[in-house]
Amino acid sequence: MTPASSTPRALSFDAAAAQYAANRPSYPVALLDAIEEEAGRPLSGARVADVGAGTGIGTALLHARGARVVAVEPGDGMAEQFRRDLPDVPIVRGDGNHLPLATASLDLLTYAQSWHWTDPDRAIPEALRVLRPGGALALWWNAAALDVPWIDAQTARVERHFGLDRVVGGNGDGTHGALAASAGRLDFAHRRVRWSRRVLVDTHLANIGSHSLFLVHGRESTDAFLDGERRHLLAVFPDGVVEETYDVGLLLAIRP
Repeated sequence: MTPASSTPRALSFDAAAAQYAANRPSYPVALLDAIEEEAGRPLSGARVADVGAGTGIGTALLHARGARVVAVEPGDGMAEQFRRDLPDVPIVRGDGNHLPLATASLDLLTYAQSWHWTDPDRAIPEALRVLRPGGALALWWNAAALDVPWIDAQTARVERHFGLDRVVGGNGDGTHGALAASAGRLDFAHRRVRWSRRVLVDTHLANIGSHSLFLVHGRESTDAFLDGERRHLLAVFPDGVVEETYDVGLLLAIRP
């Protein structure tokens, strides 16, 4: 099996690292609270590795919470942007299938929006190897809240534009696939946290345009969609400020 981190969609982020860093949403404080509750320990002082760290959106929150965090990132462009944004946080090159980390060295291993790029047959044994007994593996995804009418309508337009069929978890929540792939190997607790942010239309469009589906289809296809989407959004948000609503899906398993 070819590691997902080497596929064109995974590597497409490198060319859009600055756009990703500037426009992608972060995560709510309530998510960090939930991680601490499920892990049974505070993040402050914990030895943490954030894998598939990208530009450091999740890493920055862990660091600010007091975790002793190191980032793991395979992409050149994303790692370069990470170093610019978080110069005081160490980063090493690697991915979840081959963690460049010592055995039983971590209290917490995290994947913010990145577990779906791994091969679980490799990533699960690697996670168990680097976690100390009682340490925790935490995976989470920001997922568009499809019960919000304008978000559901936008998702349908994306699907039509790219000829996609909606699937379970098709709003960006990777928890369904992760649970299926780990069945019998990891006992995950599952939490969901709803949150929202208000951003300018341009920021919202740059956010969705930074997703791999758009990046691999090229500028012409992306621009055609985003030009039409601007008109749809301004009809719903005439003041030019979009309220994005997300459900963060969190999975957390304790290493025996």
